[in-house]
Amino acid sequence: MPKTFYQFLMTQRNPESYDPVATFANNAFLDSAFPKQETDFDPLSKYLEENAPYLPSMTIFDDAWQLYLASLA
Repeated sequence: MPKTFYQFLMTQRNPESYDPVATFANNAFLDSAFPKQETDFDPLSKYLEENAPYLPSMTIFDDAWQLYLASLA
């Protein structure tokens, strides 16, 4: 079973970084409702659009998603 997006995202955490993906990961870690078992783009995108005020731009999610896909290859 491939790792979930959340599992990948947690590898990007870095409290001392200003990188947008690291900031996204840091904030997702604090989001208790984040869909941790999800591996599909659309449900994650919908959740983030509706429930993630900590994500200033969906482009950051798109960038993180591409990194996630590359990690699965």
